Amino acid sequence: MIARRHFDAEHALFRSNFRRFLAEEVTPYQREWEAAGQVPRAIWRRAGELGFLATFVDEAYGGAGCRDYRYEQIVAEELGLANEWGLALGLHSSLVAPYLDSFGTPEQKQRYLPGVVSGDCVLAVAMTEPNTGSDLAGIQTRAEDCGDYWLLNGAKTFISNGVHSDLVIVAARTHPSEKRGLSLFLVEKGWAGFEVGRRLEKIGQHSQDTAELFFRDVKVPKQNLLGEPHQGFKLLMQMLAPERLICAIGSLAAAQSALAMTLAYVKERRAFGQTLFEFQNTRFELAAIKTELDIGQVYLDRLVMEHQAGSLDTVDAAEAKLWTSELLGRAADRCLQLFGGYGFMAEYPIGRLWASARVARIYAGSSEIMKEIIAKAM
Repeated sequence: MIARRHFDAEHALFRSNFRRFLAEEVTPYQREWEAAGQVPRAIWRRAGELGFLATFVDEAYGGAGCRDYRYEQIVAEELGLANEWGLALGLHSSLVAPYLDSFGTPEQKQRYLPGVVSGDCVLAVAMTEPNTGSDLAGIQTRAEDCGDYWLLNGAKTFISNGVHSDLVIVAARTHPSEKRGLSLFLVEKGWAGFEVGRRLEKIGQHSQDTAELFFRDVKVPKQNLLGEPHQGFKLLMQMLAPERLICAIGSLAAAQSALAMTLAYVKERRAFGQTLFEFQNTRFELAAIKTELDIGQVYLDRLVMEHQAGSLDTVDAAEAKLWTSELLGRAADRCLQLFGGYGFMAEYPIGRLWASARVARIYAGSSEIMKEIIAKAM
């Protein structure tokens, strides 16, 4: 594998510490959390205590002030390598917190970011609705300007961190006659009219607390508008490229996890007097997967540095998300096949990875949407 020269000694130390945290405080409890349908709230605070949340947040708001995207990359990679899908640190730190950091007022940052860093304020973003997925312009949730407050009504679904979240960034229509007339609102758990619905049962990612959210005449204070009125669509578009990049990083790491666990298995499992790895078909399958993973890693590392320089291109991010999510699907399926019947057993991690990986080709923009973005640029 080509040496990854964009990391230095400080990154290696951070990775080592985060990997130890996962090995000691996360992976031993994965089956327990999957059965519960969510991770314990205390693990969020523990991650904050150890300095793993939103490392880019300025020191004035409790963060480390380390504006180096490679730390976000490390967190996403290690979660993927650990086959951990429920503890959505990447969603919290890499996807949602940047909205506050980039568009929040000083008052909003002071109010929320210290809790974001400590793990006391878990974040979620609510875009998807029962009848609106990738087409954000079709959002029906509405917020009416009532002078002293905004009156929010609507429903969201498939919201990751939906049960645990203390603060949700909600996209709502505020300009009825304008197709893209959306605004973003900071909505706190516990407000009158804000209800967390049922925790949704999924075919994978069982420990991720994905939920429905309902807003019935929620009075949102004027100071909880994020950014300018009716500019929410533009803000969402600005954040989609880094969202797709972090999804791509996680997908590739999960595929690497599938390869690693399969390689270990086929070197031990015997059939017809030899290990599975001694069969040419097994070696060729794994060699093909490894080649694609190594090529994808080089591309992702380049995009991470482009993002670090402020020049991440929307089309490049779409290509990365498309390639890695599709690769994850292929790798998980081919690796599971090499486990034979054991691959279909829930007690084997490869089966759980296979099921959890399926949504990677859907969330943050489906593969079809990624192809459309790429094609339009052509």
